[in-house]
Amino acid sequence: MTPPLGGAVGPMAGKTVLITGGTGGIGKATGIALAALGARVGITGRDGTRANAAAVDISRESGNPAVDAFAADLSSQTEVRGLAAAVLDAYPRLDVLVNNVGGFWAHRRVTTDGLEHTFAVNHLAPFLLTNLLLDRLKDSAPARIVNVSSNAQALGRIDFEDLQGATDFSGPQAYNQSKLANVMFTYELSRRLAGSGVTVNALHPGVVSTSFGAEDPTLLTRLARPLMRFMKSPAQGAVTSTYLASSPDIEAITGQYFANSTPKTSNESSYDTTAANRLWHVSADLVGLTPAHYS
Repeated sequence: MTPPLGGAVGPMAGKTVLITGGTGGIGKATGIALAALGARVGITGRDGTRANAAAVDISRESGNPAVDAFAADLSSQTEVRGLAAAVLDAYPRLDVLVNNVGGFWAHRRVTTDGLEHTFAVNHLAPFLLTNLLLDRLKDSAPARIVNVSSNAQALGRIDFEDLQGATDFSGPQAYNQSKLANVMFTYELSRRLAGSGVTVNALHPGVVSTSFGAEDPTLLTRLARPLMRFMKSPAQGAVTSTYLASSPDIEAITGQYFANSTPKTSNESSYDTTAANRLWHVSADLVGLTPAHYS
């Protein structure tokens, strides 16, 4: 690990941030921005070599040597738990958790835990990681949790009867559901964290030119590739994540959904507290968390 940054300057000096999926795209750009503000930044990536290379890039581009890399495949609950243990061992305090990792897959895949891949990576991984790191965040309060969702949440519907898409799978529907789940998790967690000094907000980063969906694209995704030059750059897509992680203007704001650094109204169903509580308990069961771990 990189030693603590002594003499760091900037509004995030003395703060420690963990960003999942920080080896490229929005995550890496968020890492550069927050490191440039003086934070110690940890990033995660599936491949350790690539994660280390990204950490070097972030350090060079931000001018901040305090950048760490953690290797973990967040589709595996064992690796999520290993990541949490490594982060807790490395960081005596954790001021900001940015749940950035996510993706789109056109065809149904099953993880090593026997779960549908999109739901596992986009929702269950941040749900589990956040809960495992929650005590450290509380101990570091005031602290922040930032969940990267998508405007696709507006088209989402939580199908409690077929969460895993075992009966009827559609890549876009699975993605939309997972992004709605991000928002509902954000709102439910904010209610559970009331008075703790830890805030949690979700965001839509915009339509950003990244390798999103490249592993298993739909025909539409492939056809849209030439249009990527008209999309936001990763740095532009990271603006709202960076704002939610660092701005003093929203220090006390929690349980909101943002786009372009502005609070927005999310999917009507995201405000259903009964459904959000049900999703929480279903998710906890799927990742093996007991009430003692998250109440």
